[in-house]
Amino acid sequence: MALVGSGSAVPAASITNTQLGGRVDTNDEWIRTRTGIGARRVAGPEESLTTLATRAGQAALDHAGWRAEDLDLILLATSSPDDLFGTAPRIQGALGATKAVAFDLTAACSGFLFALITANQYLATGAMRRALVIGADQLSRWVNWDDRSTCVLFGDGAGAVAVEACPAPETGLLGFRMRSDGSRNGCLTLAQTNTHEPLLDGLSAQKGGFAPIQMNGQEVYKFAVREVPAILAELLEATGTSPDQLDWLLLHQANQRILDAVAQRFSMPQEQVLSNLAHYGNTSAATIPLMLDEAVKDGRVQPGHLLASSGFGAGLSWGGALLRWSGP
Repeated sequence: MALVGSGSAVPAASITNTQLGGRVDTNDEWIRTRTGIGARRVAGPEESLTTLATRAGQAALDHAGWRAEDLDLILLATSSPDDLFGTAPRIQGALGATKAVAFDLTAACSGFLFALITANQYLATGAMRRALVIGADQLSRWVNWDDRSTCVLFGDGAGAVAVEACPAPETGLLGFRMRSDGSRNGCLTLAQTNTHEPLLDGLSAQKGGFAPIQMNGQEVYKFAVREVPAILAELLEATGTSPDQLDWLLLHQANQRILDAVAQRFSMPQEQVLSNLAHYGNTSAATIPLMLDEAVKDGRVQPGHLLASSGFGAGLSWGGALLRWSGP
């Protein structure tokens, strides 16, 4: 599987830490020192997950020089769909990708990496030739904006990568690892509310709805700084790759302290750690492709560059992938 195009889209409105301090008891210094975040994008009335993901997907198609009709598969990684029955088909329709099958994949902040690995399986078997992998989330609608422990962290956005089948020696996915631990699920949830309404005598039905995001930040931080270096070390060993062969560290953008801890574990200089947390915060499934697209478009990531990537978050779930960029 070759990575040949990228795209991204974010809402127009940006809310700074100082602005957020006008609503909850917080300030720029408090947020930056603990997270590295300076602002986050929030979708407005005319923006939706579907529109953001479609814009990102179209940008990736344009970058790869593809037509929408060339696609065989569209995978949307999201935890905040516009439609619980599936948002990927909406994107397929909006793009005009008439030959592509489209479906959602939910794995929270690990979602994009898991979707990319899933797409590779279809391409590697020869069942499909070209795929569009999108990571998009609109968590602003599931945040309690009066809870400073979570509302300062999350933002909205979308990123996409165009991938195509290629000979094995030219693959852009040199190796991967995926993990889940449901015993720690309670550390980070966007759970259904347990509300029931009477249905018939002696019977009731659960009423649909979700509670705002709940997070044990300390436990999630400890999980990330322990598991992410471990899974990347395992991946590098399995692929015979040393840290000094890497061009970039491309991690889920959750907290700058996590990025710094992983970089330190592999003795990588800060200049090789891709980060845009200061501008976008944690956009969940969108962080990795959003960051990748930014680094490709500004010329940092070049064809042939080797990137160690890791997604981690709710589930709990985490994974690692060793990627080689092939696109322009």
